[in-house]
Amino acid sequence: MIDLYSWTTPNGRKVSIMLEECGLEYETHAIDITTNKDQFEPAFLKISPNNRIPAIVDRDTGTTMMESGAILLYLAEKTGRFLSTEPATRWKTIEWLMWQMGGLGPMAGQTHHFVKFNQGKSAYAEERYTKETRRLYGVLDRQLADNEYIAGDYSIADMATWPWISRFEWQTMDLDEFANLKRWYIDIANREAVQRGYHVPKFTMDIPMPS
Repeated sequence: MIDLYSWTTPNGRKVSIMLEECGLEYETHAIDITTNKDQFEPAFLKISPNNRIPAIVDRDTGTTMMESGAILLYLAEKTGRFLSTEPATRWKTIEWLMWQMGGLGPMAGQTHHFVKFNQGKSAYAEERYTKETRRLYGVLDRQLADNEYIAGDYSIADMATWPWISRFEWQTMDLDEFANLKRWYIDIANREAVQRGYHVPKFTMDIPMPS
């Protein structure tokens, strides 16, 4: 049994999607980050010292884990799924997981901050982060031109990246500009485990789909 501490964000959804894909039993604990309260509770800080979601506790081993990328790697190792043991593919998957963690996530997150929630406060920031997010969409689109999934087979690299792309409307991105990415996005959106994991810890809206 896994205890999942999460909220309805791209980083949170990565882990709930992975748990659903692996068929692992888990119990969800909603950490409402909009209140600036839940994530600062002492009990949660023992699990996630950086006071960020997601975090897990593995009751089987007593392991606590924060940081979404680390959690995906942990669950992949635990289950033997969605991370190849073949060295070249394994490292390609980790490479693209790091790309999401260090590039797409932070840049798209800043686009959300300035374009979605604080529009008009900084034209420079809006242009900078939107431009960089569009560039990263292009990087992903080119990778998907010759690959069905990011690192070949469906993997934790896809689970890490897809929830950030699911906010393409917040980022003012038109998926019609990125045909390979659009194909990949729709394919993953139609997976039953993704549909279940997207609505953890609660339903907020249907999965956004391109026209």
